[in-house]
Order: sequence, then C-alpha cells, then structure tokens
Amino acid sequence: MQNIFAYLQCRQSDYHLALDLIREEFAPDLNSMEVQDPVKLEENRKAAADLFIKSHEERRLQSAEGYTPEQTSAASDALKYYNKLVQQDFDHLRKTMVAEAEKLAGRYLLFLLLLLDLRRYAASERESRLERGRTTGTGPDEQNWLSNRVLQILEKNKTLQTEAIRQNLNWKVDEDFVRELYRDVLQRDEAYQEYLKMGQPDFDADQKIVLHVVKKIFFKHELVESFMERQDIYWSENREVLKSMVQRTVKELTPESDSNVELAVLSVNWEDDREFFIDLYKLTIQKEPDFEELIASKSKNWDVERLALLDKIILMMALCEMINFASIPVKVTINEYIELSKRYSTPKSKIFVNGILDVLSVELQEKGIIRKSGRGLIDNK
Repeated sequence: MQNIFAYLQCRQSDYHLALDLIREEFAPDLNSMEVQDPVKLEENRKAAADLFIKSHEERRLQSAEGYTPEQTSAASDALKYYNKLVQQDFDHLRKTMVAEAEKLAGRYLLFLLLLLDLRRYAASERESRLERGRTTGTGPDEQNWLSNRVLQILEKNKTLQTEAIRQNLNWKVDEDFVRELYRDVLQRDEAYQEYLKMGQPDFDADQKIVLHVVKKIFFKHELVESFMERQDIYWSENREVLKSMVQRTVKELTPESDSNVELAVLSVNWEDDREFFIDLYKLTIQKEPDFEELIASKSKNWDVERLALLDKIILMMALCEMINFASIPVKVTINEYIELSKRYSTPKSKIFVNGILDVLSVELQEKGIIRKSGRGLIDNK
C-alpha cells in the first residue's frame, strides 16, 4: 500500500517536472542577442502545456491539430520526459517493495540477537564491577539475566547462529546504540530491576521478563523507535509484524526446547507471496482508471479530489485482489482492507470502504467479473 501511495505521489511530482520543462523551453533567453517576444513565448508555453496536459494520462501524444510544430515538439519532449520519470519511479518502488519485505526476516533475527547482546552487556558490566572490587552500592546483581533460560535457548539455536553468520547479522556497527539501550533503558527499567532481585526465578519468570523487554522496550521505547525509523523507512508498518514474530518466538519456548527449536518465518512460501505482492502492485496501478470508474459509480457525489487518497488506494487494491486473484475469498479481501482503512486512514473510512466493497463485490460477481475458484471456494461465490 505504501508503495502505491509513494508511486502516486511521485507521479504527481513528475507531472509538475514535465510542465517545468515546457516552462524552461519557452523562458526568455537572457543571453540572446535577438529580440524576443515575451507575449509569444507565453502563448507557446500555454499551448504546449495544454497539449501535454491532454496527453499525459494516456501517456502518448494526442491530436496536435491546431498547435504549431514548436508547441507540439515541446509537448512531445515533456511527455517523453514524464513517461521516463514515471517508469523509473514505478520500477524503483517495485524493487524497493520486494527488498524491504525481504529485509523483515533479517530484522526479526536481529531483534533476537539484540536480546543476546543485552545479555552480553550485562556480563561485561558485572565483570567490570567485580574487577574493580565493587560489590555494594551498584544495584541488584545481573546473574538472573545472565542465567535466563530463554536467552540460553536462543543463544544455542542453530538456525539463529547459522543465519547470523550467513547474512552477517550483528550489532557491531551499532555498538553505541546497544550500550545506550542497556545502560540508559534496561538497567533503569523497574520490571528488570525486580527480576534481578528474585531469588531463583523459574522458567515462567525468565520468559515473562524477556517478553517485557520485547514489548515495552524493543517495540515501544522512544530510543528504539528513533533508531529503527532511521533504519527502516517502513518502520511504522513493519513494527507490528516484527513485534508479533519476536513475541511468538519467545512465547513458544518451553523448558524442554533445544537448539533445534524452529524460529518464526515471514512466509511459508516466500516465492509465491513475492509474486503476489508484485502482481498486486502492478495490476492496481495499471488498472487505476478502471477501478476509479467503478468506485465513482457507487460513490454519491464522488470527486477524486475529495476522496482521501489512502481510501482510494485501499479500494483499488481490494478491487484488484477480488478480480485478479481467484483463490482469495471475497470476504477475506473485504475484511483485510477494512482493517487497513481502520489503521491507516480516517475515522470514517471503515464505513465508506466497507459500503463500497460490499456493493461492488456483489455486482461484479453477478456480472462474472469476479470469479472465485479453489479449495473451499465455489465459482462466483
């Protein structure tokens, strides 16, 4: 969704850049020795801009009847420039979308490794203190955190070890961040301090404190938020996915878990999901005029300028999914995009999106445009 939003924003910028090209074409040449007619230049600019505006939606030059060769040439050059920029943005955002999705799996492992790095810092702090002979006045001993059985299981996990090496995943470059996170956040956390004071915490206590660190520090504290926003341009969207994956991993560990315990996966079949993401992105953009027409037909007093852009994108993606992906039930699609509208758009978007999709889904099924087939599905249902 965010990539389609970015594409539409880029396309609007490309439109204005193309108009700027026309403006530059007919701008007075201050270095010219010839007499220039500013009125004629402005007339040419307006005419060339008019022809470009008429042509840009179709992305090919429309009839140039009534325009001079000079005006037509300027409009044609602007259109070629516009098409080039739009295609570059389309391709770049498609690649970025896939690359960012693939990074999620690595970031999930990095958060597990961050738990182990915080354990390493605790060991370092304890050793440093003992070397200095300071055994009092320094707060609770870190031994409970060092002996935490959840962290011990993660440290021995073969998949985590292998992938960390294979993908070169570590926090070495961000050592200062980890140090600050340990000293200024974790050590000052009340729940962590209470955990350190426990006599002999059982596995449940070990698991509870790790979940607390994940939920309250990794995915809520402003220090981590600020750091991750610099690392991940889609952090606001990816945060909940990563939080769920890390929490699920910790919750599923038991005292009997060994080094072979399975970690969470972003996708059971990434190749299929990758293809789905790309197709949904491409088809939503390619069929934008068709989807706009469908939305307009069911929106009273509809005006593209008045409709929230995110609502428009959500509706277009939902229609694209319902029409082009036969194995996904209509109800699943509608529910999914209603949730997106609740999370990302306006307070009233849920009702609007739900109403439009309900009406269009029935109509398009009756016309045979939406046809569902596959396991558990009946054609056209």
